[in-house]
Amino acid sequence: MTAARDAAYFDQWYADMAASPVRDAIVARTLGLPPELRFASVLPWPGVAELTEHLRLPPDGLLLDIACGRGGYGIEIAARTGARVVGVDFAAVALGHARAIAAARLPAGRASFHVGTLTATGVADGGADALMCVDGTQFAEPPQAALAEFHRVLKPGGRLALTCWAAVTPGDDRVPARIRALDLARDLPAAGFTGVEVHDRPEWLAAERDMYEQALAVPGPDPAVLSLQNEGRRALAAWGSMRRVLAVAARPA
Repeated sequence: MTAARDAAYFDQWYADMAASPVRDAIVARTLGLPPELRFASVLPWPGVAELTEHLRLPPDGLLLDIACGRGGYGIEIAARTGARVVGVDFAAVALGHARAIAAARLPAGRASFHVGTLTATGVADGGADALMCVDGTQFAEPPQAALAEFHRVLKPGGRLALTCWAAVTPGDDRVPARIRALDLARDLPAAGFTGVEVHDRPEWLAAERDMYEQALAVPGPDPAVLSLQNEGRRALAAWGSMRRVLAVAARPA
């Protein structure tokens, strides 16, 4: 798909979510997330604390949340740390949701959201103290171009935290090609990052499985639930082929 068609698809996806309290309730319950933050991805609540710790945001620092979706994760980390947050996503509908959530959760002027992509964020060189991308880096074409963009927008000494998946066995064709194309232990150093650590998080994977299984037990024609069910069927059919990972790194000072 082209970027424009991708954006249109995700605009509808987020619009369906906004009309689906059932979908949001399943995600909140299984991942331990506050429902009012209307999370769109599958990072469980303990993962938010891990990202907050690894990002090491200074007081009044600037956090970039790339591929932010409805913005809940970055907004929560900004609330915990006193940082400012700038969210970037190519789905305008999601950004509208993010602005509304931020208005309810953060002081005025502490959050802004604009249209951009993983490889063209629209952020100035060296403008951010920290950068996070939850479950999105693999969608860049190629993923390494996103890592180069992340390096560009971070200040020297700035911190990065990414969540993603990785193949248990390299080359396993049950794993989507976009996941197989990304090796964070290899690609982050190649993009100029130092202090690279990639941690397995099997407990996140267990919560994700619970989410899919609960979604598949829900009857009815709700489009957002149907989308989650379709995603779950694909994931569960190849369960055991992928690891859940957290990668942290820094741009050299």
